Amino acid sequence: MEGCGWKQSAMNVWIFGSLDEDIWHWFQTMGRRIRVQRKGAGGIFKSHNKHRKGAAQLRPLDYAERHGYIRGVVKDIIHDPGRGAPLAIIAFRDPYKYKTVKSTVVAAEGMYTGQFVYCGSKASVQVGNIVPVGSLPEGTTICNVEGKCGDRGKLAKCSGNYATVIAHNPETKKTRIRLPSGAKKVIQSANRAMIGLVAGGGRTDKPMLKAGRAYHKYKAKRNSWPRVRGVAMNPVEHPHGGGNHQHIGHPSTVRRDASAGKKVGLIAARRTGRIRGGKPVKITKEEAV
Repeated sequence: MEGCGWKQSAMNVWIFGSLDEDIWHWFQTMGRRIRVQRKGAGGIFKSHNKHRKGAAQLRPLDYAERHGYIRGVVKDIIHDPGRGAPLAIIAFRDPYKYKTVKSTVVAAEGMYTGQFVYCGSKASVQVGNIVPVGSLPEGTTICNVEGKCGDRGKLAKCSGNYATVIAHNPETKKTRIRLPSGAKKVIQSANRAMIGLVAGGGRTDKPMLKAGRAYHKYKAKRNSWPRVRGVAMNPVEHPHGGGNHQHIGHPSTVRRDASAGKKVGLIAARRTGRIRGGKPVKITKEEAV
């Protein structure tokens, strides 16, 4: 028995023709591309960013901020679809041309329209001001922190998040901060940050209560909801699918170099199961701060 399908000719052109019985059987029995394979190609899984209000970044670093300060005023506080934290539109006067430049940044808690915001090395320590972390006292709460000098803010930007200044080293011109995850990070003292914590805290405390709210939430983000479990699928759709009851049927660990269609579950796991009888971790005085 022979079937029909696409095949490659000697001219390296794909044509529709007959296939051998073994190849046709392989086409009929092969599984579908699983979800992670489909996501890798993008397409319908890309983020929905057409309706976004713009990139939430600090103003570009210039001479005015390095050697003094520049003043701006908060014109509006808006909602950015797909983002939990509100955005503040700040208008600055261009230091070189006779015009106004607007900057969109993640709003700090307590900011209001009409508020004056000062950016620069000589700006005062007030909520909403943008200053180098090296000029802040230890224990200051900051957000919108630059990972590298001049990158316009990369760390602590989610709603309710903040970082904390731990210590300064004047010799190396570096500052140690505590990130929202609890991890410590050493950055350049010249990196800028906004004083205060990000507005919109407690957003995740309110329960969804119904599926319709989750539906509209992910409509603004990306196509990642609802998420069907692998054991609830058919065997043609997922390596964990099939069976008279929902079970994986084999170890969920897979090797690192497994093919893309098999790479689901615990990938290259060193160990599995609960951790029992772990040794207590000794914390030094510096880490406890």
